[in-house]
Amino acid sequence: MVSKKLGMMFVLSSPSGVGKTTLTKMLEKSNSNYTISVSHTTRQPRQNEQDGKDYYFVNNEKFEELIENGSFFEYAVIFGNYYGTLKKTVLHYQNIGKDVLFDIDWQGTQQLKKKVDNSSLVTIFILPPNIETLKNRLVNRDQFGKQLAEERMKKFREEVSHWSEYDYVVINNDLDECFNKLVTIIDCEKKGKKYQYSTKAIENLVKSLKE
Repeated sequence: MVSKKLGMMFVLSSPSGVGKTTLTKMLEKSNSNYTISVSHTTRQPRQNEQDGKDYYFVNNEKFEELIENGSFFEYAVIFGNYYGTLKKTVLHYQNIGKDVLFDIDWQGTQQLKKKVDNSSLVTIFILPPNIETLKNRLVNRDQFGKQLAEERMKKFREEVSHWSEYDYVVINNDLDECFNKLVTIIDCEKKGKKYQYSTKAIENLVKSLKE
């Protein structure tokens, strides 16, 4: 009897406002074999967010109970709120051959890399084309006030400093182009190949973003 091939894990990380959540949802819609890992969080739902679809919204007591029980693959505190990924949900999808997409930050990615088989895990970091574009995206997002946008900009340099910990780095200058590059990377990895690209442009961009 031939055993069913396990699904892979694909992590998308980025500083706030760069587009990882939008891109993750685009990937899921593009291929029925992809499923998004829905995280637990203690933050309040934003407008149009649905419990169980965008996040599982829980209180601090419930989240800390899950931590105590060792239920999470990874969890982190981001801007004062818990975020975490349940093990059993991810393993279920992998066991039925689904590829799981993660929309998590660098803290969660570090934890995930310590707990799973690296052969089934691919990590991708997404950068903005320049600092001005990022500022405009944050200010124009309805769910963020100006003060919160400023807080996220302050944390930006710390987040960007972790780019080299990822298998791949892509630039979200044009959403469709970025999406197509992500699809190409995933297709290569599914075939057991590496997507080849130069990191020189990435290094120069990171340098300019941190100035």
